Amino acid sequence: MILRSQELILKMIWPFFEQTGLTPNGGPPLHIHPFQDEWFYVIEGEYLFQVGEIKYEMKTGDTIFLPKNIQHAFIQLTQKGKMIVSYLPAGKMESFFKVTDKWTSPPTKEEIARVFADHDMKVVGAPLSVDK
Repeated sequence: MILRSQELILKMIWPFFEQTGLTPNGGPPLHIHPFQDEWFYVIEGEYLFQVGEIKYEMKTGDTIFLPKNIQHAFIQLTQKGKMIVSYLPAGKMESFFKVTDKWTSPPTKEEIARVFADHDMKVVGAPLSVDK
């Protein structure tokens, strides 16, 4: 019983998600979390992150911290990617992923902005693109 309580508290305070990306050149729009810090650990693949105005190339084994209230986004550069992602505090992120997991086709910009806003995030720009 104590272990379950500790697991529940940990899940609510400091959740970890495994994110598998099967969409090359895919990623979220530039956005802000006003209440949460984020942390990413790249398990597989390569990504380009933007944090504020600075861009970082990330590969397997790299980690990056994204402070709350700083605009950020990423784009998957490889055919497949996998990361561990954490949010502190958890906020509404589990609910956010349950909603976006149900999308069966690309959502409109308006739907993306609405779903982000419903989960305490603000879209502030377009997704990243690969410069050619």
